Amino acid sequence: MKENKIAVVAVSGGLDSCVTAAIANEEYDLAMAHINYGQRTQERELKAFNNIADHYNVSKRIIIDFNHLSKIGGSSLTDESIVVTEANLETEEIPSSYVPFRNANMLTACVSWAEVIEADAVFIGAVFEDSSGYPDCRLEFFDAFNKVIELGTKPETKILINTPIIQMEKSEIVKEGVKLNAPLNLTWSCYQNEDEACGVCDSCALRLRGFQQMGMEDPILYKTRPKYF
Repeated sequence: MKENKIAVVAVSGGLDSCVTAAIANEEYDLAMAHINYGQRTQERELKAFNNIADHYNVSKRIIIDFNHLSKIGGSSLTDESIVVTEANLETEEIPSSYVPFRNANMLTACVSWAEVIEADAVFIGAVFEDSSGYPDCRLEFFDAFNKVIELGTKPETKILINTPIIQMEKSEIVKEGVKLNAPLNLTWSCYQNEDEACGVCDSCALRLRGFQQMGMEDPILYKTRPKYF
């Protein structure tokens, strides 16, 4: 039974954030936050966010525009002049899709809103599997951010960041989503297309490999479905 505890869930509209929302839904009343930051697939991600929020009957939802991230640039997700590179799942180099310090920006907005609505937690679908490319997906980063929240909010505010899938592989995330009946068919993960997922960017490749490792068909539409496993 829920005890009217509230969790703000950062929902991009992708696989990881959807499963994270499903996990949070087990113990909390959900409030969902979505960040527009000038990414290539902004409209498609927003549609996925609203579809997921509708699925969970979430009335508390907020859409925040972080246009400064696209103005800052430095990422193929926000700068059309930078090519979205094809996936190389063996590399440990930071990919062109890295948006500098994006998770910190998103967390500040989520924590601010959480404090206003008196939420107990903030959930984010960060995955350690991605951490070789994205330094703000490491567990140490979130531990440090919890200390920032403690120091930077009202004394009576007690908000903790939860990263329930951070140590899971994509196949385990898919399995968890299926177990919790998460609406994986409503999600969108592609970095560069809004009609058919490209199948070859880092996000598509990791997602496809996860489904393939589980022996399952990814329910969204792809332009091409390479075999990653």
